[in-house]
Amino acid sequence: MHKLTYVVVGLQGLNLMWRRGREGFCRLRRFTTAVRRRSEDEGDWLYASEWWGSTNDDGKTILRSTSAKGNGVVSVVAHPSSRPNRMHWSKMERWLQQRCEEVHPGYGSEGNLRVLGYQWRVLRFNDVTRQSTAKVLLTYRENKPELVYLMQQPHCLAVPYVKSMVSAGLSAISSCNFDIVSTLQGKKSMHILCIGHGGGSLPLFLASKIQGAIVHVVEIDPLVISASIRAMGFPAFSLMTESGHRTFAKPDIINEVMWKGTHERICLHETDAEEFITNNTNLYDMIFVDAYDGDDVFPHKLWDPDSPFLKSLKTRLHPKHGTVVVNLHSDVDVRNHDGSTPSEFEQVLPMGKYVSQVCKAYKDVLLGTGSSCGEKRGSGIAFTVAVPWTCNTSLVACRGFGRDNQYINRDLVLNTLISKSLELEHAMDLPFSCLEYIKGGLFLVD
Repeated sequence: MHKLTYVVVGLQGLNLMWRRGREGFCRLRRFTTAVRRRSEDEGDWLYASEWWGSTNDDGKTILRSTSAKGNGVVSVVAHPSSRPNRMHWSKMERWLQQRCEEVHPGYGSEGNLRVLGYQWRVLRFNDVTRQSTAKVLLTYRENKPELVYLMQQPHCLAVPYVKSMVSAGLSAISSCNFDIVSTLQGKKSMHILCIGHGGGSLPLFLASKIQGAIVHVVEIDPLVISASIRAMGFPAFSLMTESGHRTFAKPDIINEVMWKGTHERICLHETDAEEFITNNTNLYDMIFVDAYDGDDVFPHKLWDPDSPFLKSLKTRLHPKHGTVVVNLHSDVDVRNHDGSTPSEFEQVLPMGKYVSQVCKAYKDVLLGTGSSCGEKRGSGIAFTVAVPWTCNTSLVACRGFGRDNQYINRDLVLNTLISKSLELEHAMDLPFSCLEYIKGGLFLVD
């Protein structure tokens, strides 16, 4: 049983962090008149020094404990955020007060909710691996300032590989005659599975942006789940029991204020991914896989073509448009084709040299062994896109892509994805460009 707790902190200390964090980050992102005007992307690479930083910076450790599931030391470190700046805090306070009246009339009479500020919260394994990054709003009630409530900001995606997974995956499924617009509006359901939870930024983004999304999340480590709820502002009501029921019979008022309409559509399961996928009968439209362990290794059983996991995943994927997106470290052994000694990247990213094998396994098992590009082939494709600024690759295996075409090639895939990505940006009102995470280094998996 997980108990929901709130973090009690010193207001003076937190305010000092935010004052320091705003220094040097006053530049605003420029927009040209040739493109759609977007809201500012608070997770833009422009602010990477706030949430990426170094492992030896002066962040404040909020949580630290040792995992019993092989993830080593799990910690959450807080860093000051410069956005949104103080002039926008009153807007959020008005929204919170309005939600209080909607959810529980008269609740606001107990004292208005005030914004204390915003922080980046970084989940780390063994003090080195940045497992997840999320922006968190901290609020307090005027009559009880010693209690601080956390709310992860669902619209804000910082780490580029998460934006890549979202951009490539949603653009691919939109290319399969899947009615993404009706799903965004909540007129049609979209069943999504996220394998690997981290701080929860991906499932929270999907559930908040896609009104018809029903998101199941699988995480094997209870410490990671606890860290995401207690220290990173993930909604506690999403937590499920082994029997498949909500851990909490109903959300408390503050959770209803922050999450009503979203947390009811997220189900967070504490279990092994292989066990979950082999024992349930759900059919998923999309499956996201991002499951590295404390040693930064993608477990072999999650990509072994003979494993029960992949074989079961095949049966759980929608036959017409089912799409799987996998986060992988870049294939760094390609950098050493001249026979040079292993690079720094290979030493830090042990999974890199197996990426091509992972891609082939997912394509062969989920789509069936296909022919090379340009030859007659069956339905569905697998492709990879390089993630800008980081050593990551997004693998996408999509069953319905090219269903009506006998022949397919890279240019056709890229042009289709670009067209769909532009539609998605407008329909979802995204603060970032999907195109930026699709156009670079796209390759079809043979």
